[in-house]
Formats: sequence, C-alpha cells, structure tokens
Amino acid sequence: MAHPLYTVAQLRAIEHAASSTLAPGTLMTRAGKAAAAHALELLRESLGDAPDAMRGAAVLVLAGPGNNGGDALEVAANLAEAGVNATVLHLPGDGNDDASSETAAAYERARSGTVGWLDMLPPDGQWALVVDGLFGIGLTRALAGEYREVVAGLDGMRCPILALDVPSGLDADTGAVIGPDGIAVRATHTITFIADKPGLHTADGRDHAGVVRVDTLGVDAGARPASAGMNGLPVFAHCFAARCQNSHKGSFGDVAVIGGAHGMAGAPVLAARGALYAGAGRVYVAALNTPPGYDSSQPEIMFRAADDLDFFGRTLVLGPGMGDSVDAIRLVAKALDSDSPLVLDADALNLVGASSDLQARLARRSAPAVLTPHPLEAARMLGLTVSVVQADRLASARELAQRMDAVVILKGSGTVIAGPDGAVLINPTGNAGLATAGSGDVLAGICGALLAQGWPGREAAAAAAWLHGAAADALVEDGVGPIGMTAGELPAAVRKVLNAQVRAAG
Repeated sequence: MAHPLYTVAQLRAIEHAASSTLAPGTLMTRAGKAAAAHALELLRESLGDAPDAMRGAAVLVLAGPGNNGGDALEVAANLAEAGVNATVLHLPGDGNDDASSETAAAYERARSGTVGWLDMLPPDGQWALVVDGLFGIGLTRALAGEYREVVAGLDGMRCPILALDVPSGLDADTGAVIGPDGIAVRATHTITFIADKPGLHTADGRDHAGVVRVDTLGVDAGARPASAGMNGLPVFAHCFAARCQNSHKGSFGDVAVIGGAHGMAGAPVLAARGALYAGAGRVYVAALNTPPGYDSSQPEIMFRAADDLDFFGRTLVLGPGMGDSVDAIRLVAKALDSDSPLVLDADALNLVGASSDLQARLARRSAPAVLTPHPLEAARMLGLTVSVVQADRLASARELAQRMDAVVILKGSGTVIAGPDGAVLINPTGNAGLATAGSGDVLAGICGALLAQGWPGREAAAAAAWLHGAAADALVEDGVGPIGMTAGELPAAVRKVLNAQVRAAG
C-alpha cells in the first residue's frame, strides 16, 4: 500500500473528528511534545550528548498568530523544561485577541516558565536550532511585512531549521511557494502532524521541507481515503520477477525507439540504452534520418529506418529527437493506431498536443500508453502556461491523464505519476543531477522496457520513475554528481538498482 498523502481539506476533517473526542488542547499539547522531542534529537546530532553542550544550546522558536504558533509555544515550554535555552520570537499579528483558547493557553504556559522572549530577529544570533512555527497548513496568501522579513533573515543561518507541520509560506497541497513573489522557510527538517502532505514532496516542497517526519499525534487518518500516495516499492514490487534459466531474448520483449531526426541522433540512442539496461530482450532505434550503422558503446542496439520497421509485437517509445516533420506526424499517427504498448516522450508529446486528431487516436487506444512530459510539454498539451502547471503539479498531471486516457509521468522535482482514474503518486527518488539533457530519454527507455516485459502501465510508469531517480541517488552516493552527472551514466546504474530489487523480492 502506498504511503498516503492528504490534502488540507481532508486533514481539517480528520482533525475536527479527532478533536470532538478529545479534551481541548490535546492535539496541540501532543504536537508540542513530539516536536520538542524531535528538536532534542537534532540538537544531540549536532552538539553531542554531553549535558553541558545541551544546556548551553540556544534555540530560537518562531511563533505566529494561529495554532501553528501555539504548537511552537508548546515546543518552547517543553524545551525549557528539558534544560534547553529556548527563546521565542512571538509574532502574534494584531495581538492575541483572535488566537484560539488552546494557543492562548500555550502562550501562558511558555510565559510562566524560563523561556526567553525577543521582539525582533537579532542580526547576529548564534543559534543551535531554529523552530519555525509561524504558519501552518492554513496560510492562503504570501508572507508579507514582519513575517517576510523574519523568513528572509533565516537564509543566512547555518544551523538546522525544524518546521512544524509545513514550512511557513509553502502550500501543503501543491508544494508551491504561496504568492507570485512569495517566500517560504527553507527547513532542513519538517515534522508534520497527523498525516503526510503532498506539498512536502513535490515542486518547491523538496527544497523547503528537508527531511520529513510524520507524527500522527495518536490520530488514525487511515479510515479516510487519501488524495494521493508516495511512489515506492509497495506500488510495483509485485511485478519484479527473477528470470528463468530456460528463457531467451524473445522472452523479455522488443522495444523500438522511434526518433532521431537530422541532428538529434543522440536522444533515441540514450532511450535505447535505457531500455537495454532495464532488461528489454531486443532494442531497436527506428530513425527518421539515415540511421547510423551501430552504437559503438552498445553494439547490441539495432538500427533501422523508421519507415522500414514493423511496429507489430513491439513496445514503442515515440519522440526522442523526432522533430516535427510531416514524416514524424505520420509515424506518430501510425503508432497510435497500432495495438502496441506506447511511451510518448519529447517531440511526440508536442505533436499530440498540437493535434486534436492525434489526441482522439490516443484516447481511444486499448493498449497501455504512458506519457512522460516535462512541465512545458504538459503545459502545451493542456493549453496552459508552465507556471500554472507548476502551481499545482498533481492537478495538472491528473487532468492530463484523464484527458488523454493514459498514465502520465509529469517530470520534475517530486515527479508525479497520474492515472486516468485520478490516482496520483509522488516519486521520492532522484536529485538535481537529473536536470541534464537526455535524462528524460533514458526514463522513457526504462518505461518502455518494463512495458515490453509485460508490466501494466501504472506499475511500469511508477517503477521507471523510481528506478530512474534511485539510480541517480546511487551515483551521487558514489561521488558521481549531482553536478556533472550525465544521462549516459544512468542506464548502468539503473541496471544495478533493478537487479538488487529483483533479488530482494525473492
């Protein structure tokens, strides 16, 4: 079962139901204890376990006007009771008149202890940890005024920053920084309450949330269906299978990569290498331009002229380096009319996005189809701008999948996998090293290889995104990247990750 991700609206309903059975302030008290315990862990990691080091640790707690601020005040009180030098910068807005009774009680508790208090962020504060409790999931407009100044002032700090529930200024549903000229806390760690949120794992969320920990506060959110889930092994591990000794190259499917117009021969080769290393039995490049004789690095790849290749019985990867010629359009139409599993990438997506006829052909197919757009390609297909797509990546991927009746892999930080049934996954693997030319071609080839081996479309898309990212993570661990990582280094790393998972699956 996928790790569930809940929207703000769903969490409000869950929280309301739980609060109706608990004493007032129970959830805030639990949040304060959980976050304080996590803060102490972070302090021990950075300072060690020596009592003197912990007693001398200075922790800055930022407390805003709402219940998130109440959580922060509870954290400060708990840290002070643990012997930590906790100091609160309280920004209540127009005062405590509008604060909930629970937040008011937390304020009085913090005031009655040994917590220190500040009126402004000191320019030269030496903090061992900062706790962000300015705003939680309820924020709907960009941070402004003193809140913006405080968040901007955190950028120069070198200490860990722990966000409560969600980094202030980040949309918990979408992962976008709120507001056209918005700002958000860049936390190193986030402790999120009751259940996980999609915005912590996609778009700006991955840069702002840091390492995410979920504390349920004793609330069971599982009784309600989640709007999305985290991609991972539970989604597709059942498709892993060890290979029988009595097998042959025809047992694992044929992949044909169709592309390679003049001056763009590298893209289909990268896709073909991705397919080869992900286990396809035979891999072809069907080139629009005169194909090369062979790939000197991977002579196993076979080259054909696109017009001479029979599509029957092969999984087709359409688009890498394809261009927008009349021949390219004709080949896309031919592929869409076939009963072959398809992966549509790059130029094929642009051609489909520009043609209602091609879109209709795609929507009425019965064989699996997976689309792998980056945000600009998705925007073209949806008739939107890139900024609109990125403002709500989950909704954009879901809309595209439903409109095209296909599985969609919307690439980017926190890649989104969406099905035509509305189901959405966010992929947790990968790093900035994938932001390089050709990495998307490799992803398309991996997906094609899994389809060729008989995987269903949703599982093939989910596994391809996960393996692609996990390979990039493994390369970084080995000292390759993220800076300077190349797409050509990915296929072999994918093979290593894939075989390890097949062995683990038994």
